[in-house]
Parts: sequence; structure tokens; C-alpha cells
Amino acid sequence: MQNVIIIGPAHPLRGGGLSSFNERLARAHQEAGDRVTIYTFSLQYPGFLFPGTSQYSSEPAPADLNIKVRINSVNPLNWISVGNEIKALQPDIVIVRYWLPFMGPSLGTILRRIKRNKHTKIIAIADNVIPHESRPGDKQFTAYFIKPVDAFITMSEKVMKDLRLFTQKKAVLVPHPLYDNFGNQVSKSAARQHLHINESDNIILFFGFIRRYKGLDMLLQAMAILKNDPRAKQIRLLVAGEFYEDRKTYDDIIQQNDLAGQLILRTDFIADSEVKYYLSAADFVIQPYRNATQSGVTPLAYHFEKPMLVTNVGGLPDLVPDGKAGLIAEPNPADIASHILKLYELGEDHFLPHLRSEKKKYSWSVLVDTIKNLTTD
Repeated sequence: MQNVIIIGPAHPLRGGGLSSFNERLARAHQEAGDRVTIYTFSLQYPGFLFPGTSQYSSEPAPADLNIKVRINSVNPLNWISVGNEIKALQPDIVIVRYWLPFMGPSLGTILRRIKRNKHTKIIAIADNVIPHESRPGDKQFTAYFIKPVDAFITMSEKVMKDLRLFTQKKAVLVPHPLYDNFGNQVSKSAARQHLHINESDNIILFFGFIRRYKGLDMLLQAMAILKNDPRAKQIRLLVAGEFYEDRKTYDDIIQQNDLAGQLILRTDFIADSEVKYYLSAADFVIQPYRNATQSGVTPLAYHFEKPMLVTNVGGLPDLVPDGKAGLIAEPNPADIASHILKLYELGEDHFLPHLRSEKKKYSWSVLVDTIKNLTTD
């Protein structure tokens, strides 16, 4: 048994995929016999930097996890205090998530304090190294974070290449494990009844926080193209996720193209307990990204066995074999529209055997074993 500490978002934060990932990783280590504590944020983002409505979850804390709410991302005295606290615990492994250069100063300082115990191995799981939206100081903050880390895990080739611009330390690519912590699939009929969606419609799903790089505007423009195509009759787009930027751009596209009748907008935060209904209600999951490293929506779609349309950017095509687990389109409205039609021409049953075979690759035990191997190499 090893003493493992995970540093990153977790309950009570509504960190979306980050929180869900960290909590699921903690459970995977517990299943492997480890003692696990998560150190999460008391303040993750200052209010002016947070684009959503609330940073905090209204759901109960997970009873099976030890979560300490400690880290203030903007208070240097806190960074020293938390680093000293973890240093004194002498953990065997610290796993730290890195997804945004803004977190570089706080996490880098905490890790430097931990390293003073000369015992703990630090493994960083890098979701992004070069962010989707750049800001002054990004390179300096990332370089500061990287220095005390012993080894890295990335979940796409794109992030690995970005990481190599900063360091040649040990690094391993591990595909993003499946999100299997949102419950099991329910029948499409039951899911649509729960969400008050017409059971006879053809439903495609855009899921997750809405930010420009995720390309919802291109998908809306694709829906405008499909509106005039008789083959697209009854295709409706279910948008499930909170706006993390000004929604005016999207509202303008909807209004200008008279798309309201083709859309189902559920743009409040989606609670974990509701996720299974949105995925189960869909025929296909659409990821129309402009740019991407990897996406937490992909393993979610695999878990619920939903074929995907992804755009040919970043690491997305690596995870979705074309014609098998889904289809790959170019990142423009016309190609996205034509591939949506192709999804329905092929049908869900065409993809299911491939999805079920492919999803076996994405187990949490592979990630846990990789983390432990990196601490002994």
C-alpha cells in the first residue's frame, strides 16, 4: 500500500471533467490498495476569471473519498502552508493535474515545498501545456510548474509535443480512461422521457462547457445547412452545457437562421447525476472542435457506447477510428453537416461492435500502473 495524494479540482468544486477525473482516479488507487487523499481548492479562480455561474457543486460530497479543501490559487502564503502540510505527510506519490498556466505559480510553489522531504515522487498529469487561449506569462508559469515534477503523463500526442518544448523529463502517453462514474446507460426512451424530449426525434448531442475552441458556432451553422436538406428531417441538436463565454454569438446564429425549432438548449450546469440521461438520450455525440488536445467527452461517449463525430484537429482523430467508433470531419460547417447525414445513413448499429471493442483499451488500472511505474523507473 502506498500513500497517494492527488492535487487538483474535486468536490465541492464543479470542475466538470477535472473533478470527475480526479475523484475517479482516487477510487482507482483505492481499488489498488492505496491510501488516497485529494487536496482541492478553497479558491480555484478569482471571480473575475471564472466564466460560469458558480464554481461550487450543490451535490453531496462523495462519502468514499478523503478530500481536503485547502488550496487558494492566488495566496502565496497559502501555497507555502499547503506545501509544508503535504511535505510533512511524507506521501509516496503526489499526482498533480496541470491544465492551465494560471495554476503554475501556486502548484509550482506547493510542489517545491513537498520536494524538500526528499521522499515524495511527483507525477503530473498534463491536460494542456500550451493553453487553448493564450495569455501573457503562460510560458513562464508553465516552466515554473514543470521544474519540481519528476515525470509526466499526457493523454494525447499533441500535449506530448507541447511538453517537449519545455522539458525532456520522463513522460508517457496514456489514453484518457473511460468516465464510468456517472452510472450505467439507461434506455433511450427512458432518458428522453426524463429530459422531456420527443422520443421520435433524431437527436445529436453537443455536451460540455461552451467555449469558442469547442466549435458550437460551427455546429449551429451546420444545422442551418441541414435545415434545408430533406434527408435531415427530424434531426435536432441537444446542447447540454453551461456557457463559459458570452452567448450572444450563438444566439445571433440561432436567430439569423431561424434554428430554434431544431434545437434543444439545456445550457445550465449539468449535474453529475443527470449526465447519464443526456448521453443515453442521444443517437450520436458531436465534437466540432476548432482545436483540441484531447476531450473528456470522448471517453464519456465510449462509456455510454455512443458513436461520435469529431473534427480532424489535435488528438481527437487518434481516439475515434474513422468509420468504426465514429466519423472524422474537417472543422467547417459544410463538412460537419455532411458527416452528420452520414452518421444517420450508417446507423448506430454499424458502430456498436467497434465501440465495444475499442472501449476496452481505456481502463483506469492502466493509468494507475503507469503512475506507479514512473515512480520506480
